[in-house]
Amino acid sequence: MKKAVTLALSTILASAAVLAGCGDDKDSAAPSAAATAAASTAATASPQASTAPKAEPFTVSLRHIQIGEAQKFRKAILDDVVKKTQQDVPGLTLQLDGVEDQVNRFTKLPAEMAAGNPPKIFDLFGGAGDALKYAKAGRLLDLTPILKELGIDSKFINLNQFTLDGKVYGLPIGGNTEGFFYNKPLFEQNGIKVPATWEELESAAAKLKEKGVTPFAMGSKGAWVPNMLLNTLIGRYAGPDSIEGFATGKKAWNAPEVVSAFSKYEEWVKKGYFTKGELGMEYPEMLNQFLTGKGAMMFDGSWRSSVFKDQAQAGDLTNKVGYFSMPPVTGGMGDQTFINGNYANGYGFSSNLKANELTAVKAFIKNLFNDEMQLRGLLEDGVLPSMKLSADALGKVQDPLVKSVMDIVNKAGGAFSHFDSTIQSEVYKETETQIQKLISGGATAKQVTDKLDQVQKQANSK
Repeated sequence: MKKAVTLALSTILASAAVLAGCGDDKDSAAPSAAATAAASTAATASPQASTAPKAEPFTVSLRHIQIGEAQKFRKAILDDVVKKTQQDVPGLTLQLDGVEDQVNRFTKLPAEMAAGNPPKIFDLFGGAGDALKYAKAGRLLDLTPILKELGIDSKFINLNQFTLDGKVYGLPIGGNTEGFFYNKPLFEQNGIKVPATWEELESAAAKLKEKGVTPFAMGSKGAWVPNMLLNTLIGRYAGPDSIEGFATGKKAWNAPEVVSAFSKYEEWVKKGYFTKGELGMEYPEMLNQFLTGKGAMMFDGSWRSSVFKDQAQAGDLTNKVGYFSMPPVTGGMGDQTFINGNYANGYGFSSNLKANELTAVKAFIKNLFNDEMQLRGLLEDGVLPSMKLSADALGKVQDPLVKSVMDIVNKAGGAFSHFDSTIQSEVYKETETQIQKLISGGATAKQVTDKLDQVQKQANSK
């Protein structure tokens, strides 16, 4: 497994890169009266000489996924970046197009890429099935010289999922890890402590079920949601290296240890540990189940943390949510201190740009990918930085929930990616089909993994 990936999240707190700052002192000195008079005379004598040519207006399309209440903090940051970029580039209008994440990734963007007409700036997922595939097809702008020009080529923690043949074709806006958010009052009322072992986790789930409380809130209409939990189960049962091993052929989907991960998920479904009717519930409904106390735990990404400090969203559960990583699995393979960690969500840029559009792209990158915006993402939205920040900057984090996430990240032995950023797109689509079959009872764990292994081998042979 690549060291850059396994250690990337841990470097967030270990990094001691100095924040670079530059002051603009151009307005510090007032012009003299003589200079003002001379300028006035010159302007009167030759009005054409003092009138700058008006910039030709142009529009650049910008596709984003920051829609809905839960994304309002990220959208506010994006709006500020858009405003600053339009100020920096005369004549520019950035035309925003907000699209739901999965629709953009699996429907709109693939069709646009196939037709050769993607937006100029767009939300892009890293890895073999997305960014690297589009880079091979020549659809993405090579950002390598731009990063060097802007002086940020060494600032990113991990660009592996956007790098092909040494060239960078996308930029992660942040990092994330996934684990269990838990309802502190519910845990206290039922005498449950934060699970540190696998036995304690399963004991907590059984006790909650007995009390009439759903252990795990879940919304599986979008199959990527249960796949988050499944991915980490695989990392625990089959080891951290297994995730990248599927696409290389080093790990089979139907290997006994991988089947064990699917079997555990199947077992929890049969025990009624997940939300009843989960296959009919979308991702936002899972959050609602958790916030209303109908589910005591929720396996989700660290990006969710900002919701729980927002009274408008969290209600009575505001600042009453904790977080823990999936405990070690008894008998699990590999280093059980590893966590899942991703630097896969970010922005890509069309390779088909006019000169003025390229200027706009450079300004957008400069205004979004910097220390200020990275720190804002962490403080306001709980998004782990994708760029190296100083210890002083990281020390500004006050949110206890974000602190607990970062503490887990810092103590982890390393990180493994989510399989949707490492396996081929056709294999990932099959994982979504199969996890829903498993949940519905339409297939067993062994049947599911046999099918996935078949599809994976076909993809690897191409």
